Amino acid sequence: MIPLRDENPTVLTPFLTLALIALNVIVWIYLQGAGFSGDVLLQSVCRYGIIPAEITQRTGEFEGIELAPGAVCRFGGLTWPTVATSMFLHGGWLHLIGNMWFLWLFGNNIEDSMGHLRFLVFYLLTGLAAGAAHIWSAADSPVPTVGASGAISGVMGAYLILYPRVRIHTLFILFVFIRIIPIPAWFVLAEWFVVQFLAGSTTPVVGGGEGGVAYWAHIGGFVVGLVAVKLFENRTLVEARKRHLRLSPFEVEHRGWW
Repeated sequence: MIPLRDENPTVLTPFLTLALIALNVIVWIYLQGAGFSGDVLLQSVCRYGIIPAEITQRTGEFEGIELAPGAVCRFGGLTWPTVATSMFLHGGWLHLIGNMWFLWLFGNNIEDSMGHLRFLVFYLLTGLAAGAAHIWSAADSPVPTVGASGAISGVMGAYLILYPRVRIHTLFILFVFIRIIPIPAWFVLAEWFVVQFLAGSTTPVVGGGEGGVAYWAHIGGFVVGLVAVKLFENRTLVEARKRHLRLSPFEVEHRGWW
């Protein structure tokens, strides 16, 4: 299933969601070389990605790890700050595009329900929690991990709590069967979470994550999003959206910051 769009209009202009997308793209282009230089990409991932074994001090006698033939990632980098920096880096174009699509699809409505600054704090909090969950799940891994998916998972968890009945137009592809079907958000998000949990629970931890994907980062971010959303929501904005009330432009923007 590939979510395409939701039936959930916004009141606030999603400045922070757009800014986060722009920041990820800028980092991808200018810091990671847009993936066109393998050396630049690998060095950025090595320097700013989470290396669990380095943070937990379980690297043993090794000084680094070979990420590709002739490309060695040496330990001794930023360690704990990488829990924050890693959430703005990506490993490839598909990784970036997929994450940014989900951030836009779900993020604009969560920003609309929290206000701009609350949403920013919430996003960063769930991203940090996701990084911590990955370190816990792969404490011995010497391979750097990057991606915004942990923070975005938190946004998805918040969406499940606030708008479970909103319909999401989802692309189904099964052999020759191709359809776009509107289905409730609770089903889309619950199905996604179950897949992450089953994969994280059954796939051996190798490399930078479980089978190359940091499933427990997704799980950790999602759960924190579920739990923390009520602390960050702006009740005025949420109720206005649910009842389709119209606030004055000044009142919307004034209340939207906090």
